[in-house]
This record gives sequence, structure tokens and C-alpha cells, in this order.
Amino acid sequence: MPVRRYLGTIALAGGFALVSACAASAAEPFSLTSSAFKDGTMLAKKNAGASKANPNCVGENVSPPLAWTNAPAGTVSYALMMIDPEGRAGLGVDHWIAYGIPASVTSFDENEVSKPSEKYVGGIGTAKQAHYMGPCTPPGTTPHHYTFVMIATDLDPKALPPGLTRNELLEKLHGHVKGAAGLVGLFKNPL
Repeated sequence: MPVRRYLGTIALAGGFALVSACAASAAEPFSLTSSAFKDGTMLAKKNAGASKANPNCVGENVSPPLAWTNAPAGTVSYALMMIDPEGRAGLGVDHWIAYGIPASVTSFDENEVSKPSEKYVGGIGTAKQAHYMGPCTPPGTTPHHYTFVMIATDLDPKALPPGLTRNELLEKLHGHVKGAAGLVGLFKNPL
């Protein structure tokens, strides 16, 4: 093969590789991650709830760091929930309901949402708290699946009032969702 044709083939192949790489990165899905745990792995004991009134809460209530990338087009704000579907013997526990998170916010640091913050509007979880409440699994049970659900919306961050329950929030989000991403952390009471 002549050198000129060979170099042309290399340039053409390189161009296809570059186009393919750009298309792949443009098609990256909306995702939610944590630097503290991988999807489907155990949360640290410090991430578990802390409560003198509930002996099942054996941790420090330190919220794990969370980050999200590749927001869907048209995203104006986010809503974030942490749900334990196995809690209360299968009736579920809403550990954290947050919304009105501006599209400019793309992460929460460790322990940042263990208290109210100006970065989100606090809803009301099962324990009637407007911020993160870590796992409080009963001893002797299998690990519970703590599901973090991030929802991209087209709502203004100040559109919804504070204090919404999960069901109220989901009703208000109807017709305003641009996409969702999830992350699951497991926890088992070590006692």
C-alpha cells in the first residue's frame, strides 16, 4: 500500500475514533455516585442514624458524599430521596426528602446534608426530619437497601414549599421530570 494511502487510512480511522469517543461521551447517562461507597455495597457505620431514643440507630448520622453528572437537557433543579423499602417490615421508610436543589449544584460533601442547608429545600421523612437521617435497621435482619433517587426537573428551585412528604413531592413533580438516576447503599445493624 502506498504511504499516502496508508496515512490517509490512519487519519480516517483516527477521525472515526475521535467522533466515536465524542459521541460516547455525549451519550453518557445521568448518574448518581458516591466516593464513599459503590452502588450495591455497604454504607459505613458512621452513615447510620444516631438516636438515643432508638437503639437500632448505631451510627453517627454522617451523610455520605454524593455527586451527579450528565444532567438531562432542560434541567433547572433536582429532587433527591433516600428510601429504605424494607424498613417498617416492608412498609418502607423515607430517610431523606430534599428538592429545590439548583441545577448549578452537582454534589454534596460528606456530612453536608446531615443538617438543614441552603442548597436544598427540606421535605419531611418518616421520622419527621427535614434533613438526612441514616439507617436504623433492627439487629438480626438482612441488609436493607438504602436507595438514593436523584430526579432532574424543569421546576424553579423555589417552586415548591418546604415540608412536602415523598408522596406530595412526587405528585408535584408529575409532568416536570427530565430524568432520574439511582444509587443503592446497603446497611446491616452490626449488633
